[in-house]
Amino acid sequence: MQGLEGKVIIVTGANGNLGSAVARGVVVAGARAVLACRGRNTLERDFGGNHSVSIIDGVNLTDPAATNDCVAQAVARFGRIDGIVSTVGGFAFAEIANDSYETWQRMFAMNVQTAFNICRAALPGMTARGDGAIVLIGATAALKAPSGISAYAASKSGIMRLTESLSAEVKATGVRVNCVMPGTIDTPQNRDAMPDADRSRWVTPAALADVILFLLSDAATAMTGALIPVTGKG
Repeated sequence: MQGLEGKVIIVTGANGNLGSAVARGVVVAGARAVLACRGRNTLERDFGGNHSVSIIDGVNLTDPAATNDCVAQAVARFGRIDGIVSTVGGFAFAEIANDSYETWQRMFAMNVQTAFNICRAALPGMTARGDGAIVLIGATAALKAPSGISAYAASKSGIMRLTESLSAEVKATGVRVNCVMPGTIDTPQNRDAMPDADRSRWVTPAALADVILFLLSDAATAMTGALIPVTGKG
């Protein structure tokens, strides 16, 4: 992807299905990658010894202090932050009658608080320089939620509203904030949960990563506040 060479990109959840696809794409595009994760084994296998990659393990992104420290380590290593991709998140299925307060807390902590914390930690440097790109992960299920995923869908709706509001706050500084909204992603977990589904209609992590890389790149400098469905053939 042109327009990413030399940029410093933080990818959170970098050892996850989507995060690892984004990490690979960022590195192949010539960017310097800060990979925040909780469990570095697969990242060491793929990127160990690559001097353009910094792996920061054990980061609890629901904790503002830990998130601030992650960003400080990234700036100490590479001097600045040019982009953020927040892929940390989670899913829970529970109908309201059987749901719990803990489920709602967990969904909002994993899906919203992590995104808020990394944005808040990195924004001062980005706005001071007058440049940067943030990509958050929503979900098409937040547009019209089916039965049983109210906590998940509400939290992903929060990501979409965060995108819109933060974009309006910082667009005059030159920082862009956009959101991709995947349908069902083709992951091992989703294959196990839906063994009879037509997986050819799902979006692959690599295809979703391609859209994210575009939004990080200089080719997307005119885009901010966008909520972009990425659904494959679904």
